[in-house]
Amino acid sequence: MELTDQKENAENRAPRNIAVIGASGSIGLNALDVIASSRGRLRAGVLTVNRSVSKLVELARRFKPDVIVVADSAVDRSPLTDVPIGTDVLFGSDSIDEVVRRPDIDIVLLSIVGVAGLRVAWNAIDAGQTLALANKEALVAGGSLLMDLLEDRGGKLYPVDSEHSAIFQCLLSRRRAGTTPCIVGRDVERLILTASGGPFRTWSLAQLKNVTVKDALKHPTWNMGSKITIDSASMMNKALEIVEARWLFGLDSERIQVAIHPQSLIHSMVEFVDGAVLAQLSPPDMRLPIQFALDETARLPGSARKFDWKQAFSLDLYPPDFERFPALELGFEVAKNGGSSGVVLNAANEVAVEAFLNNRLIRTTLKELPPYPAFLN
Repeated sequence: MELTDQKENAENRAPRNIAVIGASGSIGLNALDVIASSRGRLRAGVLTVNRSVSKLVELARRFKPDVIVVADSAVDRSPLTDVPIGTDVLFGSDSIDEVVRRPDIDIVLLSIVGVAGLRVAWNAIDAGQTLALANKEALVAGGSLLMDLLEDRGGKLYPVDSEHSAIFQCLLSRRRAGTTPCIVGRDVERLILTASGGPFRTWSLAQLKNVTVKDALKHPTWNMGSKITIDSASMMNKALEIVEARWLFGLDSERIQVAIHPQSLIHSMVEFVDGAVLAQLSPPDMRLPIQFALDETARLPGSARKFDWKQAFSLDLYPPDFERFPALELGFEVAKNGGSSGVVLNAANEVAVEAFLNNRLIRTTLKELPPYPAFLN
């Protein structure tokens, strides 16, 4: 389809109604910027937050959604007196389950962090919705179940993570009529996930023993929430993406690789059996993969940054250091073993990240732990 045809189709139909689950987070706010810049082809029909009530009211007054949801029912509700007329207010996680099933919703953008996203993803897919997925943990913990449900219900899933969106975009060039874009064909040799390397890419093992929370939150490229930023610093984020890629694209873990790319301009690559490699490049800006998902792969003008081709830039690629970043090995192991291993990895990581952010993470080894009964107590 030519770009002019895509523009005409976008102008001649009603706006896509988007449910933004996690509207106050980094992905949610970027998605709302995409919606605001869409020239009327996208609309925010549902907005949800966990506890950020004041921010939710601010967004509701700007975007005039049909429904807003606050997942935590115990929050201070006084700011909600300023919700615009015509916008319904709901509370609790059960209400999120309900709004993602609304028949007037065209696309559910799932951008909340953590395994809580699994429940939302399940309900959206079960309802046959189109799901724009920016939550890694749902596929890490329940990838096989979600992909089976997706096939059974006949919905669509568009990856929003920049790496998986990049692979998805590369694979679209090889899509055959009547096939699902998320299924890798026989002509694919391997998927290469790129990673910036985070703030500790050049740190020695000795330096890594003294990392502080402040150090870990200084990501060199992306502006993200604290949990994802810590995951990126430890490369656990990439480990989760390995598992995510395994389920999204149906490729064995042995055919998934990681390359360190400090500039964050190559967002991932696909190598084909003949040796050709396709890569998706763009400035690091989450608005591009978000828009690609919300516009259901149509190439249309948007608010994402573009290259300045008058400026010189470099593209460096390095193999990962598994000794410096052992989390990568865990990602490959989970992608290979499947079963409940993803649940264990994700749960352990969420507990460890929370403890680290609150300065409660104990730096120790198994040999230093007290005897078994005392340790439990």
